[in-house]
Amino acid sequence: GGFTMASTCRFIQRQCRRFGTASALQSLRERGLLKAVTAEDMSEVDNQFKQGVPAVYAGFDPTANSLHVGNLVTIMALAHFQRAGLQAIALVGGATGLVGDPSGRFSERKPLDPNTVAANTAGIAAVLRRVLDASQYEPVDSTTHQTLPVEVINNLDWWGKMSAIEFVRTVGSQFRVSSMLHKESVKTRLDSPEGISFTEFSYQIFQAHDFLHLRQHRNCFVQVGGSDQWGNITAGCELIRKVTGGHAYGVTVPLLTTSSGEKFGKSAGNAIWLDGVRTSAYQLYQFFLNTTDDTIGNLLRSLTFLPVSQIQQIELEHSKDPELRNAQRTLATEVTRIVHGPSAVARVTRASDVLFGGSMEGLSAQDILDIFNDAPHVSLPADRILGCPVTQLAVDAKTCKSKNEARRLIQQGGMSLNGTRIGSIEQLVQAADIIDNQLLVLRTGKKSFTLIRLQPSC
Repeated sequence: GGFTMASTCRFIQRQCRRFGTASALQSLRERGLLKAVTAEDMSEVDNQFKQGVPAVYAGFDPTANSLHVGNLVTIMALAHFQRAGLQAIALVGGATGLVGDPSGRFSERKPLDPNTVAANTAGIAAVLRRVLDASQYEPVDSTTHQTLPVEVINNLDWWGKMSAIEFVRTVGSQFRVSSMLHKESVKTRLDSPEGISFTEFSYQIFQAHDFLHLRQHRNCFVQVGGSDQWGNITAGCELIRKVTGGHAYGVTVPLLTTSSGEKFGKSAGNAIWLDGVRTSAYQLYQFFLNTTDDTIGNLLRSLTFLPVSQIQQIELEHSKDPELRNAQRTLATEVTRIVHGPSAVARVTRASDVLFGGSMEGLSAQDILDIFNDAPHVSLPADRILGCPVTQLAVDAKTCKSKNEARRLIQQGGMSLNGTRIGSIEQLVQAADIIDNQLLVLRTGKKSFTLIRLQPSC
């Protein structure tokens, strides 16, 4: 039988599946990470490997000093291209952050001052370098290529040098207002009472031109973004076609949502951030440990690199024994590894053990503060702690109403100090019990922890 176009395409895709865009797109598709693509066949990009390495980019605007778990899907999509041999570029919008993206918004963004944007840009760049660190990503096939380190660049580097006249003459002349008005992000706002300012209207010009700039200077053929970025991405593809005559490609990923349809990663108004200062590795781990059964399979596919066959096995075992929460533990471990590295995984799993009665030996005061971040804290002067009977300490720390109650708990084996059960109602607090000369952890009952901090003596 003769070859049809479709069977030829399938044959080509099978040939280069381990490598290049076909490999990356297949990974995204089987993981449910592909919302839309401007063209299914990107073999033109893979042909570039004969001359050099083609690049793929995703942009992140510095609206805060860190990214949050909702951004992780776009980062993972970029990493799938990175593992398939393309050069990954993470663009931080030092310039576009000063303009403001209207996509998905019903009102104008509050403008940020340049110093805030610069600080945010540095914070986001650090997160992107850590999460896209090539050393933690095995290439899809190490016989054909290696994983290249991510390049983090700032679009202020080229926009900052351009005058208003040059912008209007050279960049503005490449855009037709009629097609700009048709973009979803603009139409929504034009129909709103507030309308849209020229500043935010011009945003799509900036993003489209970034794509052109990266095509001309960095051999970049593909842009990845959230599904709300479709209009901005296709504007870039059109501009590249107009200016260079060549093709460019856009890939969008679905926005992560909770089972109730809300934006993912904002828990009760608090975003779960990807830097350890705003959200500790332990809090990130706990967030994913609390994943509901109905979303666990989807998150294992989108936010880890575990092979899909292994994920199906995990789901199968999980459906038999959901109360063991092994699927959640795997997800929490894998995401923590990707975001904070392997050493953080060891720390947070220790921390979880501690919460369920494991030993605290070898943990620093800072580890313990992270673990028991949400537990009640009390501060007491050193002379009310050192040499003090544990029964008295329990009353002072408000974990027991009276010494009698404390004695009863101890006799029932229901009180522990730093994870070790208190054996006698006569026990006193020793200097060796105080972790890093700073704190103690008192547990009453099964799960009631109180952190007792030493007040520095004046």
